[in-house]
Amino acid sequence: MNELVYIFCYCILFMTQVKAKVPAIYVFGDSLADVGNNDYLEFSFLKANFPHNGVDYPGGKATGRFSNGKNCADFLAERLGLPSPPPYLSIPANSNITQVFLKGVNFASGGAGVLDSTRADQCLKLTKQIDYYSTMYTDLVEKLGFIQARDHISMSIFAFIIGSNDILDYVKSSSSYQLNVTAEQLVGSMISSLEVHLKRIYNLGARKIIFVGTGPIGCCPQQRENSTSGECSARTNSISAQYDSGVASLLHEMKSEFNDMNYSFFNSSSTLMEYIESPDAHGFTDVKAACCGIGNLNALIACLPVSRLCEDRTSYVFWDLYHPTEATARLLTETMFSGSRPYVFPINVKQLGDL
Repeated sequence: MNELVYIFCYCILFMTQVKAKVPAIYVFGDSLADVGNNDYLEFSFLKANFPHNGVDYPGGKATGRFSNGKNCADFLAERLGLPSPPPYLSIPANSNITQVFLKGVNFASGGAGVLDSTRADQCLKLTKQIDYYSTMYTDLVEKLGFIQARDHISMSIFAFIIGSNDILDYVKSSSSYQLNVTAEQLVGSMISSLEVHLKRIYNLGARKIIFVGTGPIGCCPQQRENSTSGECSARTNSISAQYDSGVASLLHEMKSEFNDMNYSFFNSSSTLMEYIESPDAHGFTDVKAACCGIGNLNALIACLPVSRLCEDRTSYVFWDLYHPTEATARLLTETMFSGSRPYVFPINVKQLGDL
């Protein structure tokens, strides 16, 4: 009888979402997409569940998002006509897991990297995020049957926003001569690991993948503050560009190998650099400093209750020493959703959802 109830609920959900074409979004990644998972990790200090984070989020309270408001994961869901999926770790143990899973889940965790070694003791590493998804997928197959579960998953969107932490940790360690690894070796290792992760997700039903490039992370306030000139770190941006190129090539190869897989790669570097180089055209006045922080460029420490807070958050590209403001995230997501080459390719998110 329970199985009949699950199938009935699925059918109702499916019929209400036929027009939308995308029944759910599943998010994997780091703090750029985390909507609160790290709040539930007692051992982690990588959290944003305190002011001034969330100052512009509905209700004005911190939610675990590393932002003054919503992030790219939220805006992606909105543009797809879906509610922003809840953090996986917030789901009560006594809840109807199948019902929750059908509507989408966010597995992203602040600090996570493509490599499992990246800040592994402070976050849900990417392997663990996919482990959690695998468990929910198995539950869905058991409750609905393989065919209905497959149909639901194949129409859903899988979004990945990850890679920045691996690069930032490498730059920090190699600058202090703690690593004997070249940037090329790092990127090669990241792409090899990512291939394993993405093929695993494919084997677990994913057919529509969004991948957000790491962008010009050498231009974040923390990297500028570490520079004697106060300008972007060309070295960090170069590594980021190598990684983005590798990801784009990997996705292209996977599309050739798996004909039923489709993807959208967002070149956030091209987009964000336009904001930085032509701020007035995009409504920004400060592209260097963090809106919330302490010290030079507000980039000495993370956004804390004692930090300085800018008055007009919409005029800043960066919220804190690493993350974009809600205003920046909204603009980036709009380009991701409806833009074209060279910003997003081979298709945009809207086109991916319509397939």
